[in-house]
Amino acid sequence: MPKSQRTKEFYVIAHNIRSLLNVGSIFRTADAFGVTKIYLTGYTGTPENPVHKNKISKSALGAENWVPWEHRPSAAKLIKELKQNQVQIIALENNVASQDIKKFKPKFPAALLLGEEVKGIAKPLLKACDAVVEIPMVGKKESLNVSVAFGIAAYELTK
Repeated sequence: MPKSQRTKEFYVIAHNIRSLLNVGSIFRTADAFGVTKIYLTGYTGTPENPVHKNKISKSALGAENWVPWEHRPSAAKLIKELKQNQVQIIALENNVASQDIKKFKPKFPAALLLGEEVKGIAKPLLKACDAVVEIPMVGKKESLNVSVAFGIAAYELTK
């Protein structure tokens, strides 16, 4: 979606995402939902790193070339900065005190925090967020792949 068609300022914070294919999928999905900017934090791979570039581009299919992004070492410092700019910080996490994403009403500008594939979002970062939402699960598995979960969350938060 061209910037001129965006109606909501919506950021993604991809923190400590291990899989470069997930990072690429996040870029591609961010493009589909008109995300304003992706912040890659912690050890999340970046498209400018020659070691990461091929795997990210394999699933991003070029979106890494036009979706704005920036690397920040510290998610905590970024969250503090965004909050000072009146950005609502929303964590996507399960198995904690969270709200059903279908019932949650975001306030824009907003940033969605995604956490590491296995461990999720660390408690200090969760505490820094304004809200924690989850995708209700009815199957035996307790979670989704981070890039799939991001797609569902992006749809719910921007509709």
